[in-house]
Amino acid sequence: MLSLIIGILIICVVGALCFWAIDRFVNESRLASLLKLLVALICLAAILQRLLPLAGINWL
Repeated sequence: MLSLIIGILIICVVGALCFWAIDRFVNESRLASLLKLLVALICLAAILQRLLPLAGINWL
């Protein structure tokens, strides 16, 4: 259980770093919004991939 929490925390930290890098280095607001949406979806999918086996749902 502790490794699950640490894994989710690492995913959130990496996502936050990506958000910061997008804010800092991407000048176009439309592209930045799309990249942030992509990062959020990837982080959500990674978190779900870790949580769903606990619920008995084998996804991938």
